Amino acid sequence: MALTTAAPAPGFADPATQSASSFRAVLDAMARPGRIHALDAAPEPPRPLHPTTAALLLTLVDFDTALWVEPGLRGGAVADYLRFHCAAPLVEEPGEADFVLVTDPAARPPFALLKPGTPDYPDRSATLLMQVDALTADAGVRLSGPGIETVHTLSAPPLKAEFWREMAASNARFPLGVDAVFCAPREIAAVPRSTTISDQEAG
Repeated sequence: MALTTAAPAPGFADPATQSASSFRAVLDAMARPGRIHALDAAPEPPRPLHPTTAALLLTLVDFDTALWVEPGLRGGAVADYLRFHCAAPLVEEPGEADFVLVTDPAARPPFALLKPGTPDYPDRSATLLMQVDALTADAGVRLSGPGIETVHTLSAPPLKAEFWREMAASNARFPLGVDAVFCAPREIAAVPRSTTISDQEAG
């Protein structure tokens, strides 16, 4: 009997329109750190990817962008999905990656291992795509800096104080550092490396 291989989950139904919508959403999120943005134009991806995470991957990642995914995702449906839809080269070391995908906080590589850019080319830093359970703006860490009039607060469970302390130390190296986009199931928020993080959540 011939073996059959399941086709990857579908990507965007209307790639031009949906990728443009996702791109505008992530640009808006980066320009307004800590603000929560709905992202409706998302496919139904293989688990454990959130629809928002998949939409951003389909929008931002291609054959020319090195992608690191946590070890538990490298041999299954998620890796097949990314290779099929994005032609993304999956790299073994997080320090080689332009984009770092994390769905399980326990599998996240330390910020110190990610590309921070260089003094001449700070834009060559990594972007962390971090899945979270939810995003709320009424509690959490305090964010200030470019794009924030006074102060924003952001909570992204299950992320704890250790994560925010590590990111705050990374951002203190600005213009070097790592940009982060947090992906809840239907919403996103971004904290670029230019943002100051304080009053880390307990936990």
